[in-house]
Amino acid sequence: MSAAPLAGLREEIWWRSARGRVTVRAMGNSTAYPVLRTDDAGTAYTQARRLCALLEQEDEVWLTAELRTAGEVRRMAALLPGGTFDHTRPRSDPVTGRYAEFDLDVTTADDAALEAHLPLDIIEEVPAGNVVARFAKALGDGAAAIEWHGRWPDEPTAGHYGSPPYDGVQIAFHGDRAQRGRWTEEHTVFVHVTKFGDLPRARKLAAHIGSEVLGEPQLGW
Repeated sequence: MSAAPLAGLREEIWWRSARGRVTVRAMGNSTAYPVLRTDDAGTAYTQARRLCALLEQEDEVWLTAELRTAGEVRRMAALLPGGTFDHTRPRSDPVTGRYAEFDLDVTTADDAALEAHLPLDIIEEVPAGNVVARFAKALGDGAAAIEWHGRWPDEPTAGHYGSPPYDGVQIAFHGDRAQRGRWTEEHTVFVHVTKFGDLPRARKLAAHIGSEVLGEPQLGW
């Protein structure tokens, strides 16, 4: 499958989640286990990167964020040139009643024009690297997520096998759900495994960062 259809599918998943609907992919969703919850975003990022270091391969990184101020929009526009912005909550055209897309050029629009459309969401696929760390530092108080997709190594003796495209690590900033849910003060780190689940592997990954599996598994990406 080409990259473009995959990108389109992933975008559809995010927007459906952003609008409060559960998303189910045709080939099934990963199982997400919460393994850390903290009120310190820096700690969440550091521990998530420790988990990412265990991935046998890191295929793609997805960044998503709710932007609540014009300043946040401008920071993200500078950090992610060409990123896709849209209304966090669907809007209708007052004349036609149809869905109204966000079509402002965020690089030239003034603060008043941007503020009329807030909050906005951004979604972007990026290569692993410094931009991900800078994204985490640029976030405001809105819900956001970083998703590292990859493959956990095979461990035949323990009955664990890598399972792309399900495997990976996620931080839900200001959230406690793998698929976007209610806003919270805290940030949650998830490990994602096969759609059939793998609690022993999740426990082993949690122990790697001195933690444990926190609660029930959730529907992942």
